[in-house]
Amino acid sequence: MNTGALDGIRIVDLTTVLMGPLATRMLGDHGADVIRVESPTGDSTRNGLPARNQGMSGFSLNLQRNKRSLSIDLKSTHGHEVMMKLIASADALVTNMRSQALKRLGLDEQELTTKFPELIYCRANGFGSGGPYRDKAAYDDAIQAASGLSGLIGSAQGKPGYVPAVIADKVTGLHIVQAVMAALLFKERTGKGQHIEVPMFETMVTFNLVEHLRGPVFEPSEGPFGYERLLSKSRNPVETSDGFMCILPYTDQNYKDFFTYISSPELADDQRFQDHNSRIEHTDELYQLIADAAVEHTTQEWLDFCDERSIPAAAVLDLKNVHLDPHLSEVNLMNLVKHPSEGMYKYVRDPVEYSESPTELRFHAPRLGEHTKELLAELGYDKKDIEELIANGAVVSE
Repeated sequence: MNTGALDGIRIVDLTTVLMGPLATRMLGDHGADVIRVESPTGDSTRNGLPARNQGMSGFSLNLQRNKRSLSIDLKSTHGHEVMMKLIASADALVTNMRSQALKRLGLDEQELTTKFPELIYCRANGFGSGGPYRDKAAYDDAIQAASGLSGLIGSAQGKPGYVPAVIADKVTGLHIVQAVMAALLFKERTGKGQHIEVPMFETMVTFNLVEHLRGPVFEPSEGPFGYERLLSKSRNPVETSDGFMCILPYTDQNYKDFFTYISSPELADDQRFQDHNSRIEHTDELYQLIADAAVEHTTQEWLDFCDERSIPAAAVLDLKNVHLDPHLSEVNLMNLVKHPSEGMYKYVRDPVEYSESPTELRFHAPRLGEHTKELLAELGYDKKDIEELIANGAVVSE
């Protein structure tokens, strides 16, 4: 087993659903000792379907890997005491519980950062605590709408819509990882912990503005809002003679080669397509031209030509067939592994390659309370104390 970059770091994972668990899984992939604190019944991702056994959904098998499970009734006096001991042993706590619930449990940032000044306390929430939306409930679809992402889809397609992925959860999860990593480095340099807030709404607004705040970045504005190419109603995969694909000439040379291939070399001198800015201005016409040409060849013929001339291109992948992709098979992105209780499943590894601190599968997703006894012993409880905690319902062990 390799030593990850975060070996020796303990993270208390008080998160649910997807955003927080994704972030803590990534920290676990890097070698952190991630302790997943769960209620006595588990959350919706653990208890969802499909599943082979209760509490071990397919959703959770990759999401909860590289973690240990400690099931605590945080509302009980003895359960709270266990939680305090666990936090005292940790470098960081990550949570996406709402502030009111945390305060009722005595686990809010003010309480814990005062008691444990070296603790990194990272709370992800729907909306930043400094604004009027602070107490609003938030799930992915609501944030897609509120952040302008659904509106961007409407600008391109004529009607607002949702990305068919929990993109706000996943993007915010990545920001949680970045924030905790930065705070760990700061703590190593200064010895100081800190409180971090990662709001979904603000995170997604900044994410959406990166390419679309162009002309209006100036005051007064120097152009319309939005990146024209991305908002074009013609920006879609094109139909070939036998399928669908992306064909995306980008550089001047790409377009010269493309126009020659479709037997229209004179278009390279057309003022509409002579340079990048001209092509952006005439995006709809250009995309229609590509679409009209695409049907004249098979997908493989286009791929052969585009690869030869370094033109970005790809066949549309049906995600359910991802395991058949030859490149992904060669790099072993997805592997069949055996879970101790759930049998064979598809393990999707961390896609990043590290020369000195590689990530790896150290633990399969735990069953609810699988490590309760083990962790209580690490915290100094003896066998009798552990049995009493289980008997009075303060903790749950499988």
